Amino acid sequence: MQNDIMKCGLTEKTDSRFIDTIEKEAYVWCEKDWKHDDHEHAHQRAQLTFVEEGYQYFHIDRKIYIVPQHHVIWIPSGKAHRITSEAKTVSLMVFLFKTLFSDDFYKNVQVFAAPSVLKEMLLYASKWNQSVVEDEEQDLFFRAILKSLPNFCKESSYLEIPVPSDTRLIPVCTYINSNFKYSLNADELAGKAQMSVRSLQRIFKSETGITLQKYLQLVRILKSIELIDAGQLTLSQIAYKVGYQSLSAFTSSYYMIMKSKPKVKKIS
Repeated sequence: MQNDIMKCGLTEKTDSRFIDTIEKEAYVWCEKDWKHDDHEHAHQRAQLTFVEEGYQYFHIDRKIYIVPQHHVIWIPSGKAHRITSEAKTVSLMVFLFKTLFSDDFYKNVQVFAAPSVLKEMLLYASKWNQSVVEDEEQDLFFRAILKSLPNFCKESSYLEIPVPSDTRLIPVCTYINSNFKYSLNADELAGKAQMSVRSLQRIFKSETGITLQKYLQLVRILKSIELIDAGQLTLSQIAYKVGYQSLSAFTSSYYMIMKSKPKVKKIS
């Protein structure tokens, strides 16, 4: 077993599958400077991850979910996922649950801002970090967190970038991801997809569920989250860097996606 790696209390085999030898129904694993391999993996327990500091990208089912600071992501058991981040520091709390309630909420990936009540509950739970011994208070408290999640998620904003399966659209997405600071040129994008503008717009919406303009907006806001986390620029500078002509336009767009106003990160 010397080649096995422990992550979140689970033993990872070389094929990126996790072996669960822990008896407890639920436990939490906190790390202040999280280091994670970016290969795809899955485990038997359902996972609730709270990003206390920084941000992370979760690659799941041809979608890229952004989980910024003070947001949570729910991942059903057995769901393959890959995690990446360019944040300087990522502090995470990972809760792993064996038995779930019957609500449909638990069957799908969910990403949402942690309201203050949930945030305080999660932070309080850190006192049981990496503990796998039986504890009645912990069991009841974690069950309460799990039961409450669907209610906390009612005001969710889904932070996800779809990845189209139609290979003709990949050059279009790649181009937008590299040139997000510029306005869309429909003719140029159609040329990259080797189809008419009308066909591109129709097929892109059918494949991703969003318009090209909405895709551009998502990419811009996700890029702004990276720049905010870096803490090197003012909000006005970030607004221009990601393609907005004014701070107010950027703030409005950011709020539409994030349901909160952008705030510069304080440098300690």
